[in-house]
Amino acid sequence: MKVLTQILNFYINCSIHVALSCYALVRMTQHMFHISYENSIANFAFFGTIVGYNFVKYDALVRKQKVQMRYELKAIAFFSFCSLVLVGFYFFQLKHITQIVAFIFLSVTLLYTLPFFPNKRNARNWAGVKIYIVALCWVGVTLVLPILNAEVAITFNFYLKCIQRFFLLFVLILIFEINDLANDDPHLQTVPQQIGVKQTKVLGLWLIILFFFLEFLKNNFDQKQIVVNFILVVLVSLFLLFANEKRSKFYTSFWVESIPIFWWLTVVFL
Repeated sequence: MKVLTQILNFYINCSIHVALSCYALVRMTQHMFHISYENSIANFAFFGTIVGYNFVKYDALVRKQKVQMRYELKAIAFFSFCSLVLVGFYFFQLKHITQIVAFIFLSVTLLYTLPFFPNKRNARNWAGVKIYIVALCWVGVTLVLPILNAEVAITFNFYLKCIQRFFLLFVLILIFEINDLANDDPHLQTVPQQIGVKQTKVLGLWLIILFFFLEFLKNNFDQKQIVVNFILVVLVSLFLLFANEKRSKFYTSFWVESIPIFWWLTVVFL
């Protein structure tokens, strides 16, 4: 049992699980826009998420706090390096325009992590900004990049899906912020810190309901997608309603991050 727990902890701490969520959202985009399951963009997103998240999580720990690297951190660093090599491999398989936009999102990630400004505060510490940066980056990687790489025409449906994806990701991050409320620095000004847990849940419910009904505005909307989205909305709503700061980290880092994977698998097997 202890070995299984260690494997699960490494799987989560190494950002493999969140990378699978990103991978699943890329596949959902390909499904929604009838793009063939082209692997280079999906694998680029998967390994890029591992590199990006591990850099964000462990950069300050190693660089600023000068913490001696334990065995697990060394394993994560090695795995991240291998992922970085694969990111480079898949990057050069992407279309030129996709590479340019991907580089922009990389720059945002660096801005989010590294202190470029005189006050030595990175974008991650800007009051109230974190949730918007993270949601926009996820929309970019999981929706904009696959569309650009497949050279799909930019239509009304594209903008609609961008709004829907942003709402979905915003609500999922709200669950994280509720769960982390007891540990977050008050200066971060997260949504629960600003308006309270109850109002955060009300906001999240409204946004996820809007996510659902926006699907009906799509040109030639798919009835199967309506059913799949309804299942998703129910699932997200339940996780949002039962979220609180006393929940374990597994509530968000495993179960909530499993929601995009479940969404994609529902499409595959329904």
